[in-house]
Amino acid sequence: MPKNKDNQRRPPDRVERDAFEREIDTDLDEETPDKPKGMALHTKILIGLAVGVVAGVVTNRLWGGDHPRVVWVVDNITAPVGQLFLRLLLMIVVLLVFSSLVVGVAGIGDIRKLGRVGLKSFVYCFVLSAISVLIGLTLANTIQPGRRIDPATSAALQQRYATDATKRVSEATQAGAATSPLMSVVETIVPKNPFYAMGGKEDPSMLHVMFFALILGIATTLLPVTVTAPVLSVLQGLFEITAKVIEIIMKFAPYAVACLLFNNTARFGLDLLGALGWFVLTVLLGLSLHMFGVYSLSIYFLSRISPIEFFRRIKTVILTAFSTSSSNATLPTALRVSERNLGVPQEINSFVLTVGATANQNGTALYEGVTVLFLAQLAGIELTFAQQLMVVYLAILGGIGTAGVPSGSIPFIIGVLVTIGVNPALIAIILGVDRILDMCRTTLNVTGDLTAATYVARSEGYDLLRPHEPAIVHAGVPLASRTSD
Repeated sequence: MPKNKDNQRRPPDRVERDAFEREIDTDLDEETPDKPKGMALHTKILIGLAVGVVAGVVTNRLWGGDHPRVVWVVDNITAPVGQLFLRLLLMIVVLLVFSSLVVGVAGIGDIRKLGRVGLKSFVYCFVLSAISVLIGLTLANTIQPGRRIDPATSAALQQRYATDATKRVSEATQAGAATSPLMSVVETIVPKNPFYAMGGKEDPSMLHVMFFALILGIATTLLPVTVTAPVLSVLQGLFEITAKVIEIIMKFAPYAVACLLFNNTARFGLDLLGALGWFVLTVLLGLSLHMFGVYSLSIYFLSRISPIEFFRRIKTVILTAFSTSSSNATLPTALRVSERNLGVPQEINSFVLTVGATANQNGTALYEGVTVLFLAQLAGIELTFAQQLMVVYLAILGGIGTAGVPSGSIPFIIGVLVTIGVNPALIAIILGVDRILDMCRTTLNVTGDLTAATYVARSEGYDLLRPHEPAIVHAGVPLASRTSD
């Protein structure tokens, strides 16, 4: 009996610009060739973002962030809805990262090629992080935001956030004094018990999960396919199931984004942005230059695709990163969009993006550099050229080691302030605007991961914006057909 023509359709020669979004807007059944109806997902998310900001600002203006009704709405309605979305995404991250990284490394198939991909990823991330910090320090030295803030405003902000600042300084100091720097690196990367790292605590250690998956993937490439095929088939199935779960969760994104933005703007308003206007301007200018300048040049010359086309294809990732302020929570969406919309093969995609979610944080490095100089200027401390070079070095390392969660850079900034002799309690001044700026720098971080993935894929000879076979096929395991007669 001949097969249905729909099942004999040839794969497209070019991936659609919004292939991932089209899947979300359908009924999610891959056997149903229906077309998406209504607005695109990224448009819905953008509307949700605008609704959340407008509603939050209006609420803050009318009643203030501390009004009992506003607090009740945030605590009992919008905050739980926003946290539900974040927890659903984080719930699936560990399984997705583990399965995709093992299969992806196995799909690379050659230890030498894996080393080459890893080296290219590291060099790319290091160079772009260095550029981002230099941009930040140049702007901070030129604009001098720390010398432009009103002393009364500074004192008021320190008093307002004194309790939170004291708590964070204490936590950062205790964590930093526990072990030596080298031992800290070892403990951060290599797990004693990978299963505890995955499920033994509420917030899993993604670096531990990645390291364990990387070791398993390397071992898989050294064994015959007859031995590894059953394991890889299971992990490929797990990857596809988790990917489908992500598509389901993303249907909820527009409503969750509205709630997340309402929480931030209703409680804190936009007054703090005005009070710290020069600091905020310096950070946003640096992030914009890196986003649309450095990344555009990288995309055009290294990845050899149009920057405009690139940004069009990752709209959903940008909006998700901005609203969640978490590289880890955005990782599932980034993996799917990179493969479906950009045509980055799974074996490159899974390695570069999963590692990049923790190790490639250009926006965080830039923010840390600007913040340290801002607070030093505010304290009246002139940093020498050598001290600023040390800030560059530490900010690059901080961008690599900072957790991909909201406000994950604060402990690092406190540590640098102590190193250069600035009172760490001054961190209180920027805590009020940290979450808003965190949303912006997370967007830069995630976009940087995608530029790294396209660069590495192109340098390895892959065509971008075109579909590729799953990594499991390159590992020598035949892909089971989903269609039937």
